[in-house]
Amino acid sequence: MAEKTINPILKQVLELGPTIAFFLIYLRIRDETFTFGGAEYTGFIVSALIFIPILLAAMAVLWMLTGKLSRMQVFTAFMVIFFGGLTAYFNDERFFKMKTTIVYGVMAGLLGIGLLRGQSYLQYVMEEFLPMEKEGWMIFTRRLCYMFAALGIANEIIWRTQTTDVWVKLETFAFPAVLMVFLWVQIYKLQRYFIEPAEVAKD
Repeated sequence: MAEKTINPILKQVLELGPTIAFFLIYLRIRDETFTFGGAEYTGFIVSALIFIPILLAAMAVLWMLTGKLSRMQVFTAFMVIFFGGLTAYFNDERFFKMKTTIVYGVMAGLLGIGLLRGQSYLQYVMEEFLPMEKEGWMIFTRRLCYMFAALGIANEIIWRTQTTDVWVKLETFAFPAVLMVFLWVQIYKLQRYFIEPAEVAKD
């Protein structure tokens, strides 16, 4: 199915909405305890479990509207379902918190493998939207690999040493904001490697 164009604001709502919903639900029920099947669950765990169908519903709508889901979106959904299931089964919120570390770790690992092979896997994903010389892609990929690794390490330190409230706020707002600012800064700094549309057409 060919990818369709949708309103960019709607696309952002579908992509970021589930995370914001998780944050708001957590704020509402964080101090409550829920009993299911004779077991008590914290508000955080219940919020994490509610987050799963919200995320899947948003992805389903996005797929119906665009006809496409990125590998990263599918991978993230799998991780959320898998670690959400472990969180519920073991009644242990640590599983859901370490999900973020593993997602960032996998991304850093994949980019790192490509770099070791002299390739930029990031180029395969983004070249259509950001034409750039290979040297630029290698620099961009190396820096993003380091950033994913740093975010993964930061997540481990934060969830192990800080309160759940702090982790939820940083997970919802700080990590995405840091990554977004980092990407924009790198795009600005790598402008000298950009390929003009005319050059791409000649190739």
